Amino acid sequence: MPKSCAAQEGFDMQKELRLSGSGGQGVITAAIIFAEAAAACGMNVAQSQSYGPEARGGASRSEVIVSSDAIYHPHVEHPDIVLAMTQAAADKYAGDLDDADGILIVDSELVPHVPHAAHIVSVPITTLAIEQLGKALFANIVALGAITRIADLVPLSAVEAAVQNRVPPHTVEQNMQALMLGYEAAAESKV
Repeated sequence: MPKSCAAQEGFDMQKELRLSGSGGQGVITAAIIFAEAAAACGMNVAQSQSYGPEARGGASRSEVIVSSDAIYHPHVEHPDIVLAMTQAAADKYAGDLDDADGILIVDSELVPHVPHAAHIVSVPITTLAIEQLGKALFANIVALGAITRIADLVPLSAVEAAVQNRVPPHTVEQNMQALMLGYEAAAESKV
């Protein structure tokens, strides 16, 4: 197990995450990076995705299951955490959240009507990407930082390594900044 994963020794549970938005927002890439970080830490992982026929602009969702045991059913039915990057995604995908403990993370600027959830975390994900990094392109990594902090499943250092391995080399520095923006913004939001 990599040194960056030492904090996860003794991990004993299963968590289901659903990342949703519209095509082009990068929720699938964010889910893949999170899954790769968890796998690098020795956890069992199942990752899947779906998107509307429009691809860019249509509905997009990606799911990740992280478990200390074998994963026999790789489909998320009642996610522990849902990320909604658009109002349509919140309306469509937040309804399956666990009623007692489910956490809904929303992009506060793009989800004005937040559905009911046991716990709601509102972060200006896209606004942070635009104002701090100059491009909405980094919103998915800002969201990944927020998920990393809130889920508390995979150490930040493991996610950083996975981001570095996945993004184009000339964007690594900006993506690291985006990851930290989301990580820090999630710390300021109440769960």
